[in-house]
Amino acid sequence: MPDAIAFYLAGLPAFVFYFGLGALLLALFALIYTTLTPHREWRLIRANVPAAALAFGGSLLGFVLPLASAMRESVSLLDFLLWALVALLVQLVTFCLLRLLVPDLGRRISDNEMASAILVALVSVAVGVLNAAAMKG
Repeated sequence: MPDAIAFYLAGLPAFVFYFGLGALLLALFALIYTTLTPHREWRLIRANVPAAALAFGGSLLGFVLPLASAMRESVSLLDFLLWALVALLVQLVTFCLLRLLVPDLGRRISDNEMASAILVALVSVAVGVLNAAAMKG
């Protein structure tokens, strides 16, 4: 039994490192995303605007899915960071494309228009799933 515990504990430093790095990258994505979007997600969420929370949450999930895939598939730290950058850029481009397709997307989310928020959330997740599946280490 002590050997089994030692075996599992041997992987703990790598877990803590990658989990912490993943959390930092998620926070970085959130900061960049909320800076680049035309609406103020945190202000809207604090004001109890569900559309903002849904759209933002979908974008976070759309980023973290390929981030998790990169964590699993990468062969080195640099490889992981490069794939994380790809995931970040893909999600930002996705939102920009949605802004072209939906006029006044930021205003619609600010006005709590749920259809726009659902579209942003689900397209972000769909693109994140495709992004994650396309990543190979």
